[in-house]
Amino acid sequence: MTEKIFYAAAAMGEKVRGPALVAKDGFSARYDLDRIRGVFSRPEHKLAGQSYLGRILVLDVAKGGVATAWMLYDMMARHMMPAALVLNAVNPIMVQGAALAGTTLISGFDCDITEAIPEGATVEIDPAAQRPYVKLIEPGT
Repeated sequence: MTEKIFYAAAAMGEKVRGPALVAKDGFSARYDLDRIRGVFSRPEHKLAGQSYLGRILVLDVAKGGVATAWMLYDMMARHMMPAALVLNAVNPIMVQGAALAGTTLISGFDCDITEAIPEGATVEIDPAAQRPYVKLIEPGT
C-alpha cells in the first residue's frame, strides 16, 4: 500500500495511532453521545449505536456550544474518551474542550478528511510534527 499523509492547518495533543470511526456528520459531545455508555446516541447521527471509545473519530465539523468543553473534560475524567478527534472544521469551543480534556485534535485539511480516510482504517496522528498530519497506515474494511 502506498502511504497517504494528510497535512493539517492546526493540531494539538499527543501522537496517537488507532482505528478510525468515520462519518460525514458533525460532532457534539452534548447532543450526539451517550457519555455514560460510550456510544453515539442521537438516532439521526450516521454513527448512531456505535462505540467511540478508543477510536479516532473522523468527522466533518464541530457542533455545539460551551457545554462541549466541560463534557469532554468529564468524559476524560471517567476514561470515556475517543482516542482523538479529526475534524474538517472546528470552533473555539471544541478547541477549548479538547485542550481542557487533554485530547488530541487535528483540523484544517486541503481535502474532505471524511472522504479521504476509510472506515476502520488504522491511522496515526502527529500534532507535534513540523507539519501536523494524519497518516493512513492500513486501509479500512
